[in-house]
Amino acid sequence: MLNLLRYNPRLCFLGGFLGCLFLLAMGAYFQFVDGLEPCPLCISQRIAIFAVGLCFLAAALHNPGAAGVKAYAVAGAVIALCGAAISTRHVWLQHLPPDKVPECGPGLEYMFQNFPLSATLKLMLSGTGDCAEVNWTLLGFSMPAWTLLAFLMLATFSIGQFWNCKKEGV
Repeated sequence: MLNLLRYNPRLCFLGGFLGCLFLLAMGAYFQFVDGLEPCPLCISQRIAIFAVGLCFLAAALHNPGAAGVKAYAVAGAVIALCGAAISTRHVWLQHLPPDKVPECGPGLEYMFQNFPLSATLKLMLSGTGDCAEVNWTLLGFSMPAWTLLAFLMLATFSIGQFWNCKKEGV
């Protein structure tokens, strides 16, 4: 039965890369066309999507054997789960009571110019009051909630490649 569900891992990784490219294009659309400014956690999630996409692109270009497919599958899943952790924090911040929301911080450009890189990265990953705003929803879910779903799907897709490769020597 599993043989009927097998596809070429190279094409699957290419499809995963195209999915990540689509997610990044949607983020650019919301930022540049709809005028939604990304908060620090949104930027962190975009970086994670970009990293997953790079992993998938490397796997598609490399076209490894079974052991390589499994290595890329694990790497892609780990990166996607790191992105899911960032999205989870973002969703959590959006559901805090107003009196528990952290204060809004300076803009990213200001932080990069005036703070050390380690402090900027810490602020980017912990989120600010800007991250608690919900500016867009679809079916009652905010953009970080949809991004969390996308990361979980990418991780599942990536791990699915574990069973999508032929055994070496067969």
